[in-house]
Amino acid sequence: MKIGVFQGPAGSVDTLAALETAAERAATAGARLLILPELFLTGYNIGAPALQRLAEPMHGPSAARASAIAKRLNIALLYGYPERGEDGSLYNSALLLGPDGTRRANFRKIHLFGAMEKEAFTPGTDPLVMAEIDGLTIGILICYDVEFPEMVRGLALHGADLVAVPTAQMHPYGFVADMLIRTRAYENQLFVAYANRTGREGNLDYVGHSSIAGPDGSELARAGLGEELIMATLDPELRAEWSRLNGFLIDRQPHLYGALVAPAA
Repeated sequence: MKIGVFQGPAGSVDTLAALETAAERAATAGARLLILPELFLTGYNIGAPALQRLAEPMHGPSAARASAIAKRLNIALLYGYPERGEDGSLYNSALLLGPDGTRRANFRKIHLFGAMEKEAFTPGTDPLVMAEIDGLTIGILICYDVEFPEMVRGLALHGADLVAVPTAQMHPYGFVADMLIRTRAYENQLFVAYANRTGREGNLDYVGHSSIAGPDGSELARAGLGEELIMATLDPELRAEWSRLNGFLIDRQPHLYGALVAPAA
């Protein structure tokens, strides 16, 4: 399966138009899934009041337009947006639409990063959001979530082939984009796709360096610092091979791990 990752701009743009352009390019190149950054529809560093004002339900007008784009181009889409929940709470969410335009999954970010996110958002509570596209099982995380090893390991143990991560990674945390994504893929024998923002937004400088990592720890594709669409073909045989070569999942001793996660006395 061929997938695309769009490293999108920061600042004020017509994001749905940018989504459509990126989706057209990815679909023309044969991609079946396009992953876009965290809070792609609104911008990330725009402040809690603006996020509240721009939030939509998962079935809102932006989702309807994105659904039409996915269906027209026959490509699945995963993008970040501020979600207005049924109870009025605001979530930092990512919506996965199938190539037929139907909603396949909606993930709410669990680990909120920094003062702005903690002020604006309610944390999600479901760490195992997955869906299947063209026979590929996709788990979804957002930015900071991937930095918690339990999150990726949980998805791997529940059958994810790919962990897709919309993100808004900024300086001075370039290590995550440069090194950690490959590590997460390697230690869980799966693919990880990391879709970052680029440029400057308010007082944040995004590090770019979106990537698609393989279960052998390789970089199948990597972006630079600017706006870019990267693509890679995910070969299930590569995952099967590294599952045979690397025993991280089968050699686990979970009956001993309780003491590792218990709080100190």
